[in-house]
Formats: sequence, C-alpha cells, structure tokens
Amino acid sequence: MASLQELRQRQHSVKSTRKITQAMKMIAAAKLRKAQDRAESNRPYAIFMAKMIHDLVSRSSNMNSNTSNLLSGNGQSNNLMIIVITSDKGLCGGFNGSVVRRAKLIAENHQKNGGDFTFFCVGRKGYDQLRFEYKSRILESHSIPDKPSYEKAEFLGDRLISLFKDNTFDCSILVYNHFVSAMTQEIRVNQLIPFKSIENLSGLSKSNLDNNKESHNLECEPYEYEPGEEEIKNTLLPKNIFVQFYSALLESSAGEQGARMTAMDSATRNAGDMILNLQLVYNRTRQAHITRELIEIISGAEAL
Repeated sequence: MASLQELRQRQHSVKSTRKITQAMKMIAAAKLRKAQDRAESNRPYAIFMAKMIHDLVSRSSNMNSNTSNLLSGNGQSNNLMIIVITSDKGLCGGFNGSVVRRAKLIAENHQKNGGDFTFFCVGRKGYDQLRFEYKSRILESHSIPDKPSYEKAEFLGDRLISLFKDNTFDCSILVYNHFVSAMTQEIRVNQLIPFKSIENLSGLSKSNLDNNKESHNLECEPYEYEPGEEEIKNTLLPKNIFVQFYSALLESSAGEQGARMTAMDSATRNAGDMILNLQLVYNRTRQAHITRELIEIISGAEAL
C-alpha cells in the first residue's frame, strides 16, 4: 500500500496535469472558432472552382496539350502518390492515426493490385508514423503551420506539379481529415492529378450535381475562349490544384483543433475522476493509519 506522502504527491501531480489539459482545451477552443470560420468560408470557393473545371473539361475541344495531362493523366496508373495531411503537434486523440491508417490501407491495396506507391507527407506526425515502415517510400515531408496560408498550398501544389511533369508518379490522391464538428472529422480521399470527375469531389451531393447540370447544360455548344483555351487551361488547372490543396489544409487545421479540444476535455474529466479516486484511497489509508496507531496506544496502555 502506498504511503500517505506518495498519495499526496500523486494527487498534486494529477492536479497539475488537469490544469494543463484544461488550459490546452481552452486554447484549442479559441483556435477552433477561427479555424472553422476559415474552412467554412473557403468551401464554396473550392466547390465552385471544381465545378468550373468540370464544366471546362466537358466542353474542351483539345485534350492533347501538355497541360491537359493534369486532366487526363499520362495514360498510366501504376505509380500512385499518396499525399498524407496530418498535424505537426500531437495530443489530439486519433486525429493523425486515422489518416495514416487510411493511407496505409490505400497503399497496401494498390500494391496488391500490382502497383507501386510513394508518400508525400504534409505534417510532422504523419511522417513520424510512416517513417518506421515506409521510410524509403516517403518522397518528401513538409511541415504545416497553425494557420495554413494559400502561399503554402501554392508551394506544395507547384512541387506536386513539378514531380508529375518529371514522371515521378502517374496519379496522386489527397488523404486528410474533413471538419464536420468539434467531435467529428471524416477521412476524405480526393484525387488531384489527374483531375477527378466532379461527382467524386468533397462537398458535392447528388442534388447539387443535378442542379448544376440543370443550370449549366453540359450538352450545350463549346465555349468561346478569351484569350484562348490553352491559356485558360494553363491558368485554371494548376490553380484548381492549389485551391483544393488549400481547402484540405484548412479542413485539416480545423479538425485538428476540434480533435484536440475534445481530447483535452476528456483528459480533464479523467483527471478529475482520478483525483476523486486518489482522495478516497488517501482517506482510507489515513483512517487505517489512525486506527493502527490507536490500537498500538491501547495495547501499550493495557500492557502497563
């Protein structure tokens, strides 16, 4: 049985831990609001950017340029690049582990089908979990700031396009946490290169797609482009990759803060329960010590 001093020290330690987790919960809650606003504000832009690209593809008259490879790919699908977006910091429950598990599952299934794969890690925690088993397959690893910027997404998108033009991979997919609520994050898998059909993009329901088809008749005559079809493709196709990358970073950032707030709230409550249990054990141990001392005094008095 632990001594009274040891129990007091454990109580003090757990109380200190509870103060830390409670403070981290409050910080995460404050950051969550701003991160959620940024993610939700960007969603319409990302969705309609994808719709515009889809509309452009449906009316495209020339699919033979180098830029069109971002639409149609290079004709192969053997080499898959899996872009894994996690956080740089921990203490957020299973937020990072769920993304890494999904990425591993996709990689294993692709390998079973005779393909090859590489990882492109955005976030230190994803790299830390993958490097023990797949270090030779991690092509690059990049950190992610607390407040993702469009410049960061543009840098990552430029790097991705450069690797694609160097034939480093045939197609790439994005695996990240989509923010639903403070307690819920959904794993999303989006294909960036080549461009995936609009039906498979995040945030688009069947009703939205049907409304889009009704309002923008996809069977109508081709567009008249100004300044030209190739110039527009050269601008919009890379920009769509930047926007989708930026949207994923914002969703992941909001999900991270929500997961951390939930995890720290659970840790605070568990610390409170542990303090109550330690206090109960302490009282019982103290009562036992007092009883034992009384018995020793009474026994000594009777012996005299």
